[in-house]
Amino acid sequence: MYIEQGYKRKTKGLWLYFVLPIGFIALMVFNYIAVKNSPINVDDMMNRLIDQWGRNTVFAMNLIPLAVGCFVVLGWTKLIQRQSITSITTSRKKIDFKRIGFSFALWGILTITLFAIGYALSPADFVFNFRPLPFVILAIISILFIPLQTSFEEYLFRGQMMQGLGLLAGNRLVPLTITSVLFGVMHMANPEVGTLGYGIMVYYIGTGLFLGIITLMDEGLELALGFHAANNLIGALLVTADWTVFQTDSIFLDVSKPELGWDIFVPILIVYPALLFLFAKKYNWTNWKERLTGKVLPKEQIQEEQRTDAAF
Repeated sequence: MYIEQGYKRKTKGLWLYFVLPIGFIALMVFNYIAVKNSPINVDDMMNRLIDQWGRNTVFAMNLIPLAVGCFVVLGWTKLIQRQSITSITTSRKKIDFKRIGFSFALWGILTITLFAIGYALSPADFVFNFRPLPFVILAIISILFIPLQTSFEEYLFRGQMMQGLGLLAGNRLVPLTITSVLFGVMHMANPEVGTLGYGIMVYYIGTGLFLGIITLMDEGLELALGFHAANNLIGALLVTADWTVFQTDSIFLDVSKPELGWDIFVPILIVYPALLFLFAKKYNWTNWKERLTGKVLPKEQIQEEQRTDAAF
């Protein structure tokens, strides 16, 4: 089972699981406070940087530290915790790249489809923004760095933090809940929150909960890695807006009035449950209660309990 893979680490001490997540969250809190107390509006600051350096350069500047963070997390896992990359990724003997590819393709297709529906319903909300050379540069930056950026977040929250909290609490519900909330809180400094209000946190926390559920139900990070990469990559290439964290030379520009409406609940209440149903059917997920809220025990204790249950 996925969380129990943490017992395979050779360096003891659960505190090792929390060094990087706590450090990153502290950095995000500091950034949030700095943005809130800054005399310069964050949108104005972003526009100044874009005017000076260009959208692609600023986009790369935002992505590169997080891409490097992916190697830091994996290096910490391998060299400090002395735990294999496979065991921080999955409970399977090998990382299932087909799962990553399926999740990426599924969410990528759905994202494009949902955008096409939105465009058909409100074409005036979008402006065709395609310019060949800037888009090619954007595509290269996105393909190189976005999978690393999203993998960093997955390995930090659904990897390090979920395994660490699971081993510490002895159950699955605590890490599922805490990582979902903290994943949402991580996005609090995003310009979307300043524009739309704190109601957008429902979407961020709901997305964290969805990613946590598919990680625990599938006993591995593969589906979450594919989904997260598709979400950010397709989003960066397809459509941008002047008030989002990703301001890119994308194909379309969203010029609609930013407001928090009922549509923000569509992914949480309709799309994500539908994806859970599809994943469950494809990968034969069963025993939801145990996988999402059950105990986390060492292999030897699980075997002992199974022998005891069989005796009765």
